[in-house]
Amino acid sequence: MIWFENIDEARQAVMDVVQNPALTHEQQVMQLAGVACKTLPCIEGPYTEEFVKLYEEQMMIEMDHIPYVARYILPDYAKFMKNGSKFLRLDPPKNLYEAVTNLLVMYHNTPSVTHFPVYLGNFGELFEPFCDGLTDDEIRTILRGFMIQLDRTLGDSFVHANLGPEETRAGNIILDLVAELQNAIPNMTLLYDPDITPDSFAEHCISTSLVSANPAFAYDPEYKKAFAPYPYAIASCYNGLPLGGGAFLLHRLELGHAARASKSVDDFFDNVLPHAVEVMAGQMETTIEFIVEKSAFFKSSWLVKEGLIDLDKFVGLFGMVGLAECVDTLMALDGKPDLFGETDDANQMGVRVMDALEALVNRHESKYSPAFGHKFLLHAQVGLGEPGVTPATRIPIGREIPLYDHLRQCALYHHYFQTGVGDIFPFEVTAKKNPGAILDIFKGAFKLGMRYISTYAEDSDLIRVTGYLVKKSEVMAVHDNNEAAINDMSSVAYVTLQEHHTLERKVRSVE
Repeated sequence: MIWFENIDEARQAVMDVVQNPALTHEQQVMQLAGVACKTLPCIEGPYTEEFVKLYEEQMMIEMDHIPYVARYILPDYAKFMKNGSKFLRLDPPKNLYEAVTNLLVMYHNTPSVTHFPVYLGNFGELFEPFCDGLTDDEIRTILRGFMIQLDRTLGDSFVHANLGPEETRAGNIILDLVAELQNAIPNMTLLYDPDITPDSFAEHCISTSLVSANPAFAYDPEYKKAFAPYPYAIASCYNGLPLGGGAFLLHRLELGHAARASKSVDDFFDNVLPHAVEVMAGQMETTIEFIVEKSAFFKSSWLVKEGLIDLDKFVGLFGMVGLAECVDTLMALDGKPDLFGETDDANQMGVRVMDALEALVNRHESKYSPAFGHKFLLHAQVGLGEPGVTPATRIPIGREIPLYDHLRQCALYHHYFQTGVGDIFPFEVTAKKNPGAILDIFKGAFKLGMRYISTYAEDSDLIRVTGYLVKKSEVMAVHDNNEAAINDMSSVAYVTLQEHHTLERKVRSVE
């Protein structure tokens, strides 16, 4: 439900949180905040009544009910390092120890929809200036403590850091620490540019990813082009957003349910999809107006006052899931047995759906987001979702096709998503001996048009679920023993692993 129907439901929700032994105190506090928000109805606007109707039909999901902070925030950490902070009473750091200390203080005071910072900065760029005069062992000692601190205090798998595209000493040391520590936090992405990133550094990233599912690869030239003239970063699970800005909110359209609500293919394209997009975009606009004009965040945040974020660089994310189910349904309505990913006709139906969705979303003129021409941006949302809903534009697990065909199929859809899209390809254990072969595969995928790709080895304890990371062993321990874990995703990932068959992804070979 979107909000509680009566006080008894709200009271029961409070008691469920208070009595749950699988939550830490901090997780209880955060979930109680969510319960408080659900005591209020949807933010009222011209599309709210129809939005609630479509929500109840599972056609769309409101992921930011009563937002009192922007969903994703990407502060300008370089500016923070240069200037320090009056609010935090921090001078600019003079050495690596002060740099990590200042950042840890800032992270504690940087909010998001998860209550933790979804972006930690580009570690290579932030730390490299402070590495001069230090030995590798000295750098490693300081950064090792920093990485442990992140994992133990920022208890959410959507916390995200970047590396690259340049190779740095700090970046190489962090990669070694990621492989050694085997932490699920932070999620990480290499901003990969074949003209800038040395193959040796990229292969180091792949070797690390095979044992720890970190970092993923983002194709830096395409992201730079998409966000020009603004610098960008990858945040949360794989959200490309402007530095110094972020995302107001993220709502999700479930395309499979939209197709199933259609009487025919023409009905889907002429009536159901246009109506759904209009309603969701309209409700998003109403909610963004609340964030900007009625909630306190943009009026009072120290991040705004110190120029570390800029309201004009925030945008609404129009998310979608279930392209596979949508295409399967539309093909059946057209009297064809073709399944998404398996035939050219089905894949071209997917292209037709995305062309239509892109055009419809671009019709909406937002009052906000001047940096993006007052438009919302499409996002290939992964989320958790219900069983039978495939994340984003992915082929359902169990129906994967041969690797190179799969990469070509993915490339048909990545270009629609300026703010985030990605596919996951586990590899056999033997791939650890040949990271260069996987790098060649990634290079080929990017040339085909893919923008974001991630991997891990089949025996890795750390895996990507939809876009975030968990440790399989921790998830199972939390489930089997009904006990708490610092990473809040460990308590919810078990159902996702089982119902979405995450552990059954097709394992690939480099041969």
